[in-house]
Amino acid sequence: MFKNFTEHSFLTSENLKIHYGKNFDTLNPKHPIIVFNYGLVCNVAHWEKQIPYYDQQGYQIIYHDYRFHFNSDRTSNIDDLSFENISKDMKELLDHLGVQTAFHFGHSMGVNTTLEYAYRYPEDVSGIVLISGTVLPPQDILFDTNFMDLLQPILELLLKKYPKLYSSIWKTGHKNPLATHLVHQGGFNTKMVPKDFVEHYLKKIGELEPEVFFQLLKEMKGHDIVTKLEMISVPTLIMGGDKDQVIPNFLQYILSENIPNSKLYIIKEGSHVPQVDFFETVNERIDLFLLKNQK
Repeated sequence: MFKNFTEHSFLTSENLKIHYGKNFDTLNPKHPIIVFNYGLVCNVAHWEKQIPYYDQQGYQIIYHDYRFHFNSDRTSNIDDLSFENISKDMKELLDHLGVQTAFHFGHSMGVNTTLEYAYRYPEDVSGIVLISGTVLPPQDILFDTNFMDLLQPILELLLKKYPKLYSSIWKTGHKNPLATHLVHQGGFNTKMVPKDFVEHYLKKIGELEPEVFFQLLKEMKGHDIVTKLEMISVPTLIMGGDKDQVIPNFLQYILSENIPNSKLYIIKEGSHVPQVDFFETVNERIDLFLLKNQK
């Protein structure tokens, strides 16, 4: 997908294939490493303005697909898709590659996976960058309403009752102009992000099973990382857009107030994906953070 990157897979201790990409042949322990974590039913394209940029800056980069996602394996039990298991897979992947410490970037739900990893394996983390995340249940705060909490049981019931129809609608969302328009308007700065980015996003969503979405929503609702934030002491940069309609901005302030060694930076006119809307501003701010915290 990205120039200078090669695609690979490895087997976890559970014999699951985890797909990943990297821009190095042999790891150089003297050069810093960045691991990219994407959001809820998202994909690595949400980092398309950062991965090539930091590749050019000379950083060693790793991106990966979570279990149940895209080119990675799934188990027979959807409950195995948990933040604990995602962190374990990531740990085994980095050990497989010989990574001793790395910076971890997380966007949206990727903030949850990044925080979980930083809590479980702090000695392996040089610093974390958290963009547009929430440690409160998304069902209670998405679009600054609890509408999702009311809608989710209905959607799950429809999936159970009409699986073929539901799956067909799920897989063809990118062909629906109304769906594209609504996602574009609700999640992005429409002046800065073209519709074809949204169409690609919806197309990639269609490659996943609907059950993945509901399982991860359940994981986010039950994620107890909020009680552990004060124990996460690694250097942390928290970012968000001041026009984020998906995750209200007060969530970034909650993170900033509860993670001891953190800095907060809000991007003017930024949406839920400020790293795409205003990538130059975001990259410049991250540059300062990385330079300050390289070991």
